Amino acid sequence: MALKSLLKPKCFTRKAILSSSLASSSLFSSLCKERIFSLPSESPPTAKKVPFTHSVHGITLQDPYHWMANTADPDLADYLRRENLYAEAFMADTQILQRRLFSEMTSRIPTKVSTPPEPWGPWFYYQYIPEGKEYPVLCRRLLNQKTNWLKKLTQFAKGNSGKQEEVLLDWNEIAKQYGYVHVGTCRVSPDHNFLAYTVDITGSEHFMLQIKDLRSGLMIPKLQEGVVSLAWAEEGRTLFYTQADENQRPYRVFSTKLGFSNTEEDVLVFVENDPNYCVDITSTKDGKFITVNSNSRTSSEVYIIDANNSLSGLQRIHKRIPGIQYFLEHHCGFFYILTNAPLEKKGDCLKEDYYVARCRVEDIKSANWQDIVLQSQDFSIQDMDVFSGHLVLFVNKNGVPMLCSINLPLDANHKHCLEIEKLDPWFFPLPSNSCSVSPGSNHDFMSSLYRVVLSSPLMPDLIVDYDMSKRVFSIIQQEEVEVKHDVKLKTYQPNALGIEKVSDAQNKRENFENRESKTWKDFSDSYCCERKEVISHDGIRVPLTILYSPSTFQKGRSLGVLQGYGAYGEVLDKSWCPSRLSLLDRGFVLAFADIRGGGGGDSSWHRSGSGLEKQNSIQDFIFCANFLIDNGYVHKNRLASIGYSAGGLLVGAAINMHPDLFRAAILKVPFLDICNTLLDPSLPLTILDYEEFGNPQIAMQFESILSYSPYDNISKGSCYPPMLVTASFRDARVGVWEAAKWVAKIRDTTCSRCSTSAILKTNMVGGHFGEGGLYGGCEETAYDYAFLIKVLGTSDRDSTFS
Repeated sequence: MALKSLLKPKCFTRKAILSSSLASSSLFSSLCKERIFSLPSESPPTAKKVPFTHSVHGITLQDPYHWMANTADPDLADYLRRENLYAEAFMADTQILQRRLFSEMTSRIPTKVSTPPEPWGPWFYYQYIPEGKEYPVLCRRLLNQKTNWLKKLTQFAKGNSGKQEEVLLDWNEIAKQYGYVHVGTCRVSPDHNFLAYTVDITGSEHFMLQIKDLRSGLMIPKLQEGVVSLAWAEEGRTLFYTQADENQRPYRVFSTKLGFSNTEEDVLVFVENDPNYCVDITSTKDGKFITVNSNSRTSSEVYIIDANNSLSGLQRIHKRIPGIQYFLEHHCGFFYILTNAPLEKKGDCLKEDYYVARCRVEDIKSANWQDIVLQSQDFSIQDMDVFSGHLVLFVNKNGVPMLCSINLPLDANHKHCLEIEKLDPWFFPLPSNSCSVSPGSNHDFMSSLYRVVLSSPLMPDLIVDYDMSKRVFSIIQQEEVEVKHDVKLKTYQPNALGIEKVSDAQNKRENFENRESKTWKDFSDSYCCERKEVISHDGIRVPLTILYSPSTFQKGRSLGVLQGYGAYGEVLDKSWCPSRLSLLDRGFVLAFADIRGGGGGDSSWHRSGSGLEKQNSIQDFIFCANFLIDNGYVHKNRLASIGYSAGGLLVGAAINMHPDLFRAAILKVPFLDICNTLLDPSLPLTILDYEEFGNPQIAMQFESILSYSPYDNISKGSCYPPMLVTASFRDARVGVWEAAKWVAKIRDTTCSRCSTSAILKTNMVGGHFGEGGLYGGCEETAYDYAFLIKVLGTSDRDSTFS
């Protein structure tokens, strides 16, 4: 299990649609299928019903479970308790299976789980999880600066650093004290003397600010609550932080000076009064400026503060414009700006999506930006990072993530904007099967090394350092996985890191590898990963990743699980997950649908599945499910689906439209009651979601939302599949009532026989992200997998590890 770095710096008409959906439901519904699993002897709980109606745009909605939105109502806690007891009874016959699955998952975890040390200034920073513990520890060691970085790394690995380890932050101690821990943001000061971090001890995501003096090891008393993001001024004694309002919208920026009286008031720096915007604060990579970023989901406005003179005040970069976003870094007197502002066609410049512009610091008020790096027909630009000698670009080529570096400084007199290929970029060599590319912390502005975590469904996380000056790379570490004796790992030499040819003039240097690099491995000899394109309802091709074991796959007869998300422009996580082997070894086919609304090659993929176009997401998912069945990957009666959070909306809507399509479903902290939630602007994040799903105060957008809202479109009398629905009582993102209302209405509205197979499991102490521990996560996954194995009717195979 890889550790994420805490020090990471950044970055229709309603009537027509409803009638269509109901018609589809009637076509795909059937009489109850023969049940192939046992039920508890007791009946499931019945929730009380309290009449409640409300009218919106002339449409009256009945909601007898509206009372559940009041989490202080003791009847809700009692109902959730009874549902937990029913879920426990439903899963009682899987106890042995759960223990076996848990044993398998934990046996794959190596005794030492750690990140390789990452150099920053005179220190190496790293994390590890102590043996038998749930949570990580953040540490550092001071090393001899006269030794080159590679030798330092070798010394460190051998334990020959000669310096004492400093423990900066131990999650386990916090969890021991409070019973729950979620560390949000973590920032070490530029002089390495202080650690500022935010911590949630309840699951409500109400974070408290903590500051530790790393020289003495003592905590500096601070009483600030609701803190979200942090940034240090250049001198290392002034800390900027954002604070959230009662709806958990970060809207204010404060500064505090360390070493002064604790009774002295912190200084208010900025307030964002528009409820559609959230405030984030960070510093440029070189530490010269603090940036205050006021962003909606589609628009942004940036202010800067001189980090060496934090009392100089704010300076706005550019007035916000609807639909226009921009993000900036600083390099040698220039601001480098990633933006999607409209670009006039001039010369060899094309009007594209995101591109890189720049301007001199002294010219920032003029907004006279010079366009310098454009995307091309082959590449779309996703993000950027800046170092003393290099500009790093995150790009996408035909749906495949890639990275490249361009030497800095660029010619200050350069007058023409250029496409990426004309700037002599070095495209980082990547494994051909890599699905995800995640940057490391990469804090050191003066470094020529760029650390990346590479991963795929078949490749355990691979950590690679790219030397952008020498254009060579070093494989630093790969996640260890303990596997059964009959599972083969394929070993590659370092030079197997290749790159798809991008142009004749590209990457001419032959020495792509560093002789110190290690070999790396994947599971391609034991498991198959296929990438397909599914033609959706309107002819659009939707990427579908399919994972299975050839030794257990049975064409047309296999069990399958389809997962999707399709919101906020987020790419579906397909990185390495060792727990999946427990399903693959039992004959499951696992599929991941990168549907519209999620992330893709450019922002149009997101736009075409959000707002009034949200139906595209749902149809994409349905067509991917049918593709798996029609092409023999999965038996028509053995396909399940999984949706997390906004992905739960997707799965719930698909089930409403075609109740017979899936034979099981898992909905994790699902967003199901979207219509009622978006009609209540007092709820956290609701107003911010208007840009993603629509504003129900507008009639056309309300009709669109109502047409697919899972809670409002449950198909009366239909046979719904067995469902495991999970919730967290203190979830601040998706209210616990969304899952509770859904299950209560399923029981009340759908086939009374089938609805007994819906179970609701509520975590009464955690938040949206669950417990989050190493072994706690395995326990939760074992429960989910046991549910699938039970309700899909497969006999469990003994997957004991040798």
